Amino acid sequence: MRKHKSDLVILFATLGLMALGLIIIYAIGPMRSNVLNSTYGTNYSDNYFFLGQLRSVALSLIAFFAAFKWIPVKFIKKFAKPLMIIAIILSLALWLLSMTGSSLAKCELGECRWFNFGPVSFQPAELMKLALVIYLADFFARKREDGVVGQWREFWLPLLIVSGISLFLVVIAQGDLGTGVAMIAIILGMLLLSGISTKQYLIFLISIIIVGVGAIATSSHRMERIYAWVDTISGAESNDSTYHIENAMLAIGIGGFTGVGIGNSVQATGYLPESINDSVFAILGETFGFVGLFVIISIFGALLMRTVKVAEHTDDVENRLITVGVFSWTLAQVVVNIMAMTGLVPVTGITLPLLSYGGTSMIFIAFALGLVLQISCYTNREVIKNENISSRRGIGGTHYTGRRRSSRTS
Repeated sequence: MRKHKSDLVILFATLGLMALGLIIIYAIGPMRSNVLNSTYGTNYSDNYFFLGQLRSVALSLIAFFAAFKWIPVKFIKKFAKPLMIIAIILSLALWLLSMTGSSLAKCELGECRWFNFGPVSFQPAELMKLALVIYLADFFARKREDGVVGQWREFWLPLLIVSGISLFLVVIAQGDLGTGVAMIAIILGMLLLSGISTKQYLIFLISIIIVGVGAIATSSHRMERIYAWVDTISGAESNDSTYHIENAMLAIGIGGFTGVGIGNSVQATGYLPESINDSVFAILGETFGFVGLFVIISIFGALLMRTVKVAEHTDDVENRLITVGVFSWTLAQVVVNIMAMTGLVPVTGITLPLLSYGGTSMIFIAFALGLVLQISCYTNREVIKNENISSRRGIGGTHYTGRRRSSRTS
């Protein structure tokens, strides 16, 4: 299929969200620095978090355009298995380092989710999400071609082994349920296009739900979040466990219709936990109000809808699977984060794509969206449309020219 123009909605939505994230971190970064300095005796400058976000945006732009312009998708597909193996090895290494108390494992709130390389940290769970998308696209495409979709030994057994190991290393070993939710969304979304029967899909879905409930029920920390959520929606008396949810909803409520304006956030001064990370949506609501949140949700909606369009009009099965995987990944993080900040689900500790502070998460989702943008250059719908326009122009031009020549002759 001939290459044509990329999807400009995906391009500008991605760049716009990055720019907005940079603006909000610039506004609340000094407040975050003051909170940490006064609480923990650190010495962060007012520009520390803004410069960190600026660095993350710069690296994310490189990753985005590398996936869009410089690295062909067919080249990335060749490394589906090695990429998955690397992600598993890194996650396993982090788990082992954390158990030995190594300084290479960076831990916060009792969970070790990052490699610590001095001023630079790396979260292997984010690589795991990208690796899972690429690996499953290759796996499902090969199984469809071989005609063994739905068979136990050739299809389900390897899928369950890879998915089980990946989820164990992220959800259990790293205690990262938020990333686990995104990974499950990727698996379920891509599984829909694998060609399995509805019955098998429903059985797998029910099994995932049962395992998920078990993982939550056996964790006192996660159960505390469930209890806090129930207390909040039932109107029970405020306590320490409901503090996060209540202040998130309070921030959105304070914002009203048009917001308090950039730099005027009260909740970012120390009242709302993780104001630059998981809770950035609440700070955006306080800053820009209902109007601002509507615009932000609309941008995410446009980005997701155009991603679906790319998947619908992509002939290559593997490219379609990659696009659906990225869609499921992005949708899960956006929906879960927003619902958590508005009290619709318990707080899960999941970032808002391209807006939350952080390096690894932004870099990898930017790379994934860059792949989708590259795939959008090879959709059949755009080629047909461009060919029709070209042909109509050619015919019209010839006819018009002929008429002009004949009129001149006469």
